Amino acid sequence: MFVLGIDPGLTRTGYGLVARGRPPRVVAAGVIRTDRDRPDAERLAELFDDLTAVIAQHRPGVVAIERIFTNRNLQTALGVVRASGVALLAAAQAGIPVVEYPPTTIKLAITGDGNATKAMVTAMVTRRLGLAAPPRPADTADALAVALCHLQSVRLPGGRAAS
Repeated sequence: MFVLGIDPGLTRTGYGLVARGRPPRVVAAGVIRTDRDRPDAERLAELFDDLTAVIAQHRPGVVAIERIFTNRNLQTALGVVRASGVALLAAAQAGIPVVEYPPTTIKLAITGDGNATKAMVTAMVTRRLGLAAPPRPADTADALAVALCHLQSVRLPGGRAAS
């Protein structure tokens, strides 16, 4: 089973495709960037096209998305909400189920602490995936954390965690 984790953002959307296993392994990971100088509608269309291509290439069984949280910066929050909607649409059009997780749930699943820092999450993602170096930029590490969170949350027959 492949899980596509997505950390949505209008300027940078992180994605991480993780395969179930012991240990889980990274199949693909990266960041989709859009140009701040272009109109939002064009940026969202570009994000949709790029996410659709990632989905078509890897055919994940599920898409896990970091759920939107309230942000003090309204412009940033609006961009994240729009990017999240595009990710939901790309998955829905491909017929792939979507699960959303709040940031505190992801942090708790990855580090054992719902208030963990980004550095703590990145360190644990690196360790749990057996990576030689931390995934960069942080959006990539966050997307891999979302995928790992989903794998950890899924139950297999007999009640065992999928990890």
